[in-house]
Parts: sequence; structure tokens; C-alpha cells
Amino acid sequence: MSKQGYHHGNLRQALVQAALALIAARGPTGFTLSEAAKDAGVTPAAVYRHFAGREDLIAECARQGYAIFGDLLEHAWAGGKPSALAAFGAVGRAYLAFARKFPGHYMAMFESGIAPGQTPELQAAATRAEAAMQRATEALLRTLPEGRRPPAAMVAAHVWAMSHGVVELHARATPGARAPYSSEDLLESGIGIYLRGLGLIAPDR
Repeated sequence: MSKQGYHHGNLRQALVQAALALIAARGPTGFTLSEAAKDAGVTPAAVYRHFAGREDLIAECARQGYAIFGDLLEHAWAGGKPSALAAFGAVGRAYLAFARKFPGHYMAMFESGIAPGQTPELQAAATRAEAAMQRATEALLRTLPEGRRPPAAMVAAHVWAMSHGVVELHARATPGARAPYSSEDLLESGIGIYLRGLGLIAPDR
């Protein structure tokens, strides 16, 4: 990328894009700020006009990732249509789709060691994405009698952990590796077993 982007005021985003490509290829700790600057077509000194350091740059990658992630989850939820259960499944599949399509963002968000509280902007974006999952969970649990509903935050955390595990173990497996089932099938069956245990899905006959 040429330095022309800087003259148009796009250096900040050019650095983010360079960092995302490096993160996707090498992981969040596998590149230097100088490499990101080089790939963006500027000197390392120019980076500090926009970011305090490499961690600050990765935090911005994570913030943008959470913003995209939140959009995808809200779109998948679609107000619980055609049913809370079907929409809940769509939210889970959106998690997998995000991890596949935006690996740099995903790793910046979940594998960099940078907590959402790193900046107020990052925290706000993460909270919005988490709220989308929480709303979907609350709507699904409303189909249970009030006295039998587990805490929505706990159920959302369980499903989030299950989705994350499928991504880590299968959806982003080594190229060429073969799994006995697709990531979507693994997640769908896992969530199905979990929800059946809560009484949200009728038992198999």
C-alpha cells in the first residue's frame, strides 16, 4: 500500500487493515508495529500519530471486530423470527460465520489478551455484541415456566463458550485437516443437547 492513504487521512484505517492481515497470518503476538507500518506504506514514527503502541492498534482491531460481530448477531436474531428457537440457532451460526470471514478481528478480540475494558470504545462495542446474545437467550427462556428458567446470563455464557470451542477446535483447524462433522453440525447438535436438557426442546422419541 502506498503512502497516499495517509495524505487522504486514511492512515489510521490503513494501519488497522495491515495489522488485521498480520494477525490473521501470524496471530496477535506475531508481528511488530514496524511491520504494520511497513505494510501500510508509512514509517514507524507515523504510527504514533494515531496509536500509542501495538497494543492500542490491536485494541482498535478488536473494537472494529466487535462492531461487525454485533451487527451480525443482531441481523441473525432478527427479532426472534420465525421463532425464538430458530433465531437462536441462527445466532450460533453467525458466530461461526464471523470467525471464518474475519479471522484477524476474531483473534484480536479473543486471542490477544486485550480485555474489553482496555478502552471505553472497545468496552461499548463488546457490550453491544454480548447484549445481542443475551436478548436472544432471554427470549428463548421465556418459553419456559418462570420458576424453571435458569439465569439468562449463564445460558448465554454456556452457548458462547460452546461456540468458541467449536471455532477453536474445528472451524479454524489446520488447512487440510478433516473433522468427522462440519462445524455447523457440531454446534447445532451441541446446542440441541444443551437446550433439550433445559427442557427447551422436546426429547427425542
